[in-house]
Amino acid sequence: MGAGVSDWRLARAVSQTGQLGVVSGTALACILTRRLQIGDPDGAMRRALEKFPVPGIAAKVLADYFIPGGKAADASFKNIPLPTMNPSPDFVALTVLANFTEVFLAKEGHDGLVGINFLEKIQFPTLPSIFGAMLAGVNYVLMGAGIPRSIPGVLDKLANGEAVELKIDVEGALPGEEFHTTFDPVAFCGGKMPMLKRPFFIGIVASATLAITLARKSNGTVNGFVVEGETAGGHNAPPRGAMQLSATGEPLYGPRDVPDLEKIRELGLPFWLAGSYGRHEKLAEARQLGAAGIQVGTAFAFCEESGIRSELKQQVIQLSREGKARVFTDPLVSPTGFPFKIVQLAGTASDTEANLRRARLCDLGYLRHAYRKADGTVGYRCPAEPAEDYVRKGGTACETEGRQCVCNGLTATIGLAQIRPGGEVDLPLITAGNDVAHIASFLRPGHNSYSAADVVGRLLGKAD
Repeated sequence: MGAGVSDWRLARAVSQTGQLGVVSGTALACILTRRLQIGDPDGAMRRALEKFPVPGIAAKVLADYFIPGGKAADASFKNIPLPTMNPSPDFVALTVLANFTEVFLAKEGHDGLVGINFLEKIQFPTLPSIFGAMLAGVNYVLMGAGIPRSIPGVLDKLANGEAVELKIDVEGALPGEEFHTTFDPVAFCGGKMPMLKRPFFIGIVASATLAITLARKSNGTVNGFVVEGETAGGHNAPPRGAMQLSATGEPLYGPRDVPDLEKIRELGLPFWLAGSYGRHEKLAEARQLGAAGIQVGTAFAFCEESGIRSELKQQVIQLSREGKARVFTDPLVSPTGFPFKIVQLAGTASDTEANLRRARLCDLGYLRHAYRKADGTVGYRCPAEPAEDYVRKGGTACETEGRQCVCNGLTATIGLAQIRPGGEVDLPLITAGNDVAHIASFLRPGHNSYSAADVVGRLLGKAD
């Protein structure tokens, strides 16, 4: 769903219905600090920070970012340190705290299950993010957009209070050369850390080959899979083989891209189907195919509890009512190189002309690529930054064509847009799956919005 769409409120609401509520783990450090800078209107952030078990960290973050009453409407947000392979202590502490906060609030006041979803492509903050979620008692960790074979072992070690490391993908690395980021939970906690329970690990896959690889070659236990089709929102796996585009410029998927569910069933692990399964009849179909259930994103993304700005939700719901809601699978927009689905809505980042007027930049850095410099050290570049900067760092100009700053677009979608010099405001970038066409079906008669409970009830086939 992007960043902060499936936030603590939405995950909590879904969990309270008896289902697995999942928070997005993307850019939570940035989101926490911006919520504090707008004054934390409902006090939820400060309430969670009071429960953080490591002394001193929450107080420092409050001193650095909290603005009583909120910043001026035309004032810029103070940005956080950029994520790197060897992050600053402030970034590590902020990342642990932010993930703890999101999961703590999602689990507050009930006994339901809560998970957190990470992208394997966003590697630099992964270790402190997982630890922060585990400090809050997260029940499940889900990860896709890559091959997260080392994450099950990370969960094992963190639960035992052991230091962990994660191999970082570095472009241009020499044969046999490896780069790692590390995290020591005991050192972070000042010499003694609380007892932690290992969460279940669910790999998000788009093929049986990837599921088999995770099941057989991971360094720890894999507890199941989400099998995601190309109609799901957010990042999609690229089509197998050479990239071919349709007449409208979207990637073409074929029979080779359909997951082989028989091979996945043979692994003997539970799996959930995702990608246009957000309807009652599709749930029944998934169960007939041997799935434990379905993962639903798009229907929840536009419900009352989601983090998307209310006026944007209303516009997309109205388009769905009119039969005009559509997404475009953009093969270039994301700096990750993965196709990315964008809701087509006037006044947002789907507006090509508006984007051409926007200055290129990379000031949040979550999707930057690590690359090896000539001297053997690691540098960072993003295809969405100014093209001349990217080329100066060893990239090619063609890699920058069509790229957009996804990080800033996603934070704008949840009402935390950065204010640029001269008063320019970052445009929202809304992602959703093809099921956005059907979200109006969740509306009750006479209503213009629907709740997470409405979605669950409709999916389970309940009349009320």
